Amino acid sequence: MKSVESQPRAGHRPGPGAARGELLADVAEMYFLEGKTQAQIARKVGVTRSMVSRMLSEARAAGIVEFSVRRPLSLDAGLAADLKKRFGLRQARVVAARAEDGQRRLRRLGAAGAQVLGGFLRPGLKLGLTWGTAVRATLQALEVESRVPSLRIVQLIGALGARIEDYDGHALVRALETRLGGEAYYINAPFLVDSREAAQELLANRSLAETIALARQCDVALLGVGSVDPQHSSFYQAGYVPLRDLKALQREGAVGDVCGLHFTAGGKPAGADFSSRLVGINERQLRAIPVRIGVAGGSGKAAPVLGALRGGYINILVTDDLVARVLLKEDE
Repeated sequence: MKSVESQPRAGHRPGPGAARGELLADVAEMYFLEGKTQAQIARKVGVTRSMVSRMLSEARAAGIVEFSVRRPLSLDAGLAADLKKRFGLRQARVVAARAEDGQRRLRRLGAAGAQVLGGFLRPGLKLGLTWGTAVRATLQALEVESRVPSLRIVQLIGALGARIEDYDGHALVRALETRLGGEAYYINAPFLVDSREAAQELLANRSLAETIALARQCDVALLGVGSVDPQHSSFYQAGYVPLRDLKALQREGAVGDVCGLHFTAGGKPAGADFSSRLVGINERQLRAIPVRIGVAGGSGKAAPVLGALRGGYINILVTDDLVARVLLKEDE
């Protein structure tokens, strides 16, 4: 799909002057929206055909013209049905991973996750959010025609920091509030602190206590699934959790986490010290949320997703066909 805008996007380099910008927009509209040939445009504008070609390139460079591709989402209904039956899920979505890079897979997972989440949007909904690459991809893919009345968007765990957008819990909540309306509730604290006592002190703070109380009442939670493998751990790759902490979690049998709450391959809680230092909802509070949508894919997420399913941390799964096949084979 092609779209044309009359102004450059914020953050782009300074564009052409107003008169030049109008001319470039006129040329772009004739070419992309009206289907005129470059020769026809050249005659109408009074320039050469080669100049029209250069003007179209200039319009793209200035941000006047933007392109987006709406790729049909390929879902494997058979694998999804098998996952739903095997793990007692409310829903499952399985996208075709193919031999593609991680970013393309992530966009497909996000699109599928957005389909699932969109089905739950309704007036008065209380929606809990974590953060991470898959959560952000889902929110970016979410398409809504109108705002959702009386929506409440609740941050479920503290943030890792604003320098990486995927982990800026505040920004994700704020962006969704802007798009959907409603009211946002934040956890103005870090995701992990140095001691259990520090975590408890923060959670006793009035504003945080209000957010946690509302988190317990959420109808739906959008969740990522993390890994303790250094190659696939977003915490470690981003420099927020040191290798020694991952090693300690591994020694306790942890394979992954949801909301920072770690579990074994069998779904049993692991990493008690780590969990005690988290600022956010606890395991019991998470499980009390009726709809828990987990979005995760890639070969490194098979073991964490399996643990999350066995432990009941999620009851709706959005994943890719590679992970789905591993899950079904491992749980035979």
